[in-house]
Amino acid sequence: MKHVRFRKSIYSKQHTALRDFWINRRKELNLSQAELANKLNVVQSLIGKIETGDRRLDIVEMIDYAKALEVDPHAVIDLIISQKS
Repeated sequence: MKHVRFRKSIYSKQHTALRDFWINRRKELNLSQAELANKLNVVQSLIGKIETGDRRLDIVEMIDYAKALEVDPHAVIDLIISQKS
């Protein structure tokens, strides 16, 4: 039986694509990190850590993050799955 590692590197293809997606989407909306943080009611440094890969989002946080960036959370999941292969 093949085992799957849950905590892969923050530099994995999937995680890198996700971070790039978050950054590009924020910029498409002309939002600064501080403005996005304000929408999410969090500190700006959290957004910075998410964008650099120092902090990952759990699924509940990811849904809120996607909504703040006006993205369907299912599209984010599809992006992650598409990077698997």
